[in-house]
Amino acid sequence: MLNKLLPFETNTWAFVLSSLLITVIGGILLYVILFYVLRSIFRKFERDIALVTLNVSAYPALTVFVLAILKFTLHQLTDNQIIDGFENILLAGLIVAISYWLVQLLIQVFIYYLREYTQQTEAMWDDVLLPLIEAVVPVIIFTIAGVFVLRTFGVDLTGIWVALGGATFVIGFAAQGILANFFSGVVLLIDTPFKFGDVLLLDNSTIAILRRIGVRVTQLYIPEKHCDIYIPNSNLQGQNIVNLSRPTSYYHFSTDLRLPTAFDLPEVKRVMQEAILAHPDSLGDIDSKLELLDSYYQVQELANQHEIGRLRLLAEQKVNFKLEEIQQGLEALVVTLQFAEKGGMTQDEINNVQEEYRGILSLIGLEAITEIRKKRSIFIFNETRTQDTLIKLVREWYRACIRDPNLLDNDSYLISEEWERKINLLKRRVQRLYQKISNPQSEETRLDDYVMELNKWLLERFKEPRQKWQDPQVLVKGLEYEEGFPYMKFRLNFFVDDIKLENGKRGDRVSSQIYQEVLQYLKSNNLNNIDVDECGKII
Repeated sequence: MLNKLLPFETNTWAFVLSSLLITVIGGILLYVILFYVLRSIFRKFERDIALVTLNVSAYPALTVFVLAILKFTLHQLTDNQIIDGFENILLAGLIVAISYWLVQLLIQVFIYYLREYTQQTEAMWDDVLLPLIEAVVPVIIFTIAGVFVLRTFGVDLTGIWVALGGATFVIGFAAQGILANFFSGVVLLIDTPFKFGDVLLLDNSTIAILRRIGVRVTQLYIPEKHCDIYIPNSNLQGQNIVNLSRPTSYYHFSTDLRLPTAFDLPEVKRVMQEAILAHPDSLGDIDSKLELLDSYYQVQELANQHEIGRLRLLAEQKVNFKLEEIQQGLEALVVTLQFAEKGGMTQDEINNVQEEYRGILSLIGLEAITEIRKKRSIFIFNETRTQDTLIKLVREWYRACIRDPNLLDNDSYLISEEWERKINLLKRRVQRLYQKISNPQSEETRLDDYVMELNKWLLERFKEPRQKWQDPQVLVKGLEYEEGFPYMKFRLNFFVDDIKLENGKRGDRVSSQIYQEVLQYLKSNNLNNIDVDECGKII
């Protein structure tokens, strides 16, 4: 009997020792590959995502390898209580190691680089949904891992599920308001009717700036009271909210003004329209604004604003001219592509289209450099040193904008950040189009559509041109009497260039300055010898 058991025990110990030997050798080999071979290779890459992924995965992968080999070894042995106990411990360790590995990859690789990517995109949902994923997904992973670990040790979860179900019902009923706010917050995050920094008009006519959408409450900043308010998400979702920052950041503003009927009505309307148009922060035809700029706002306290406004308008005018030139070039490229796409594009036609597109790139301020890496053509885009390019002109323009004496400290940061983000988006778009033009393959019949998309994006998303409907408008609202004197009531409608600036009070300041300028101009040019105060009353 003993002789029959010895061969079995000998084979068992031989298997165990060979498995341990494989574990040690495999662990050492994997360690060398992870910490020396792959690390030396990944350090040569231009981006560090591969190296960061390796650093995050090295120890977890090594741990998973060792635990998996040991688990496999014990599984092959004869079942007994001690071996089964060790096997369960190894399986639990394997589950914990894998879940930890997944969470680290999620936070340090996926979330980190996705956040970097979202800062360069125009989508809004990713900016608000990403923090929710970062907070919720690790909890879900560890919860699932905990359930599997308990099942590994033979814990009966039936009673726990029943207890949790009852507790969930009780808690859900008691905290239904919190849950309503939570799901409303999720809807706001996914639907994204707003983005951070948007200026909102609430139900009670309060203007607020969106600071943060939380899981339970939304944080808003009230410029008028210079304070933050926190609104439960369910309450916010139920309101009729006007987003003043969409579709553009241009803000329509209205103000009422009363004047004595003794003034000549056509002359008064002309003065009002010119006073609005002459203000550097209102929208309107730039040529007309520059012509009228010296006729109004000549008081000493507005001298600096007046001069910087002129420089800003001249810089914006150069940007508009360059954009028109680029759009004309893109339209001509569409015609070329539509002609070349018939019957398929030859290599000569691809080269001609590529050369024509390079001319457009030079207007933008970019040059494409082709590098051969591992027998593959890689396109690198560098900014040119030419001054009269779109990128250089845009930077000159927004640097003139941030010199505005009325801006607050954080406004300069907001302006530069927004335009640098748009410049980066422009670079990414023209680079993708260049790659498609250079290697059209099966998309050669769609190249003209891609060029038209770029042209449309420049027109609608990069910088919206000033439209005729944005010109100032003066409406006569009727006749009013006060203390026996008749007054004509006017409504002044105009657009302010950017509502987000000056903590949302830019429109109020512009409206006040226009109001004062109209009264000052009428008083200084009063042909009827009528004096009016700053409220439009006869004195």
